[in-house]
Amino acid sequence: MIDAITILPATAAPTYTAILSDIMLNDRDASRVDPLRTDQKLQNHRLRLVWLGRRRVPGIGAGVGLRVEGMVSLHEGLPTMYNPRYEIIGIQES
Repeated sequence: MIDAITILPATAAPTYTAILSDIMLNDRDASRVDPLRTDQKLQNHRLRLVWLGRRRVPGIGAGVGLRVEGMVSLHEGLPTMYNPRYEIIGIQES
């Protein structure tokens, strides 16, 4: 799910950046997260997605679920994927 997006000023080069996050359990059943259990070990995997030459990407914003494909590199300590192919798989409802 997209946790955050970065909007740059108009004077900067067009770049759209989003942080994709996935909270997974170190357990057999990652689909059941009980917030009251303290023995569950949560891992938060984060991936920076960067679209170069674009000021926005239609359909991509905070709370959107994505499936992405592309080459990953390490940039400033965070795994980063440039111009990934993507598929929107869901939008978080409030």
